[in-house]
Amino acid sequence: MKGNRKMATHTKLQQFLSKLPDFVFEYIELAYKGESINTQLGYSIDIRVFLTYLKKYKFKDIENLEDFTPSHMEQVTIRDLTGFQAYLREYESEYETADGKTEHRIRRNGPKGINRKLSGVRGLFTYLYKNDMISANVTDKLDFEKKHHKMKRALTSKETARLLDCIYNGEKYFKDRLLSEYSRNKLRDSALFTAYLGTGCRVSELVNLNINDVDFDTSSFIVTRKGGDQQEIFMPIQVENELIKYIEERVKMNNVKDEKALFVSRLGTRLSAQSVEKSLRKYCIAAGITDPDKCKPHALRRTFACNMIAEGVDIKMVAELMGHKNIDVTHRYYTEFASKERKKVMREFNIEGKDE
Repeated sequence: MKGNRKMATHTKLQQFLSKLPDFVFEYIELAYKGESINTQLGYSIDIRVFLTYLKKYKFKDIENLEDFTPSHMEQVTIRDLTGFQAYLREYESEYETADGKTEHRIRRNGPKGINRKLSGVRGLFTYLYKNDMISANVTDKLDFEKKHHKMKRALTSKETARLLDCIYNGEKYFKDRLLSEYSRNKLRDSALFTAYLGTGCRVSELVNLNINDVDFDTSSFIVTRKGGDQQEIFMPIQVENELIKYIEERVKMNNVKDEKALFVSRLGTRLSAQSVEKSLRKYCIAAGITDPDKCKPHALRRTFACNMIAEGVDIKMVAELMGHKNIDVTHRYYTEFASKERKKVMREFNIEGKDE
């Protein structure tokens, strides 16, 4: 089923790119090699929005998007780009329904959505410039939207303890159908969420693990990071122990459809990221954790990073452990940890001062 969906998405991408200029096809194929089909499709859609804007407001003589050439990109100015940036806040798009009809829809973007589309456009111009198809990269003059980051908290040590107790000892928390479901998935979920909290891997990296990726001789497993690079992840003792128990059960399963997959669903297929999020939400609710941000899988990754920093691990090492290519991303977790230190300082502060 998953393979069929992936093939369908790949076919959709090829059909989509066939209606865009050749230089866009080359850009997506080369610049995003190793990225997921959905990522390639997403950036292809963003570039189509840009070309549609240019066709409507600048190059009105162009009939079809595939007629664009690098020489047209050469003529794009910073005013065109800032106009496109404003256009992205609200614009009308066309799409084709299942029965072949053309419908119109109003699209709206916040700063994050606008910046994602501008990033795809900047990448395209950078590609054209580096390959001598245009003489200058006008997108270097473009200022992206300012984003206001909402501070998301990691799990506290008490919340982590309650969550793990719920995962390990769900018999105390669940009844009836939920208890039956918990019992069936206990070893899998114990191994999965312990690995999440103990290694800081992304949910996509964990669900894509194969049994053969785990090596108990070296106490490690191999994950495929964003961009396709592989990295060896060394396991804490707790993670290794839970994986040993789960794999002993996993190899005995006789209803498995994906024999390679480490984590599988009750149907025997590879576990999906959506299923992981659903399961975590169930455990968090049972453990009394109500903050929506803390009930998402990334909260466990955030907790791992904050715990590492609290233990005094160098931030460069934390970035490497988490697979961050840009250490600035890791600094966000340091900022979160620093807030706890600020609280400690302020709570111990005496407003009357200390006697000399």
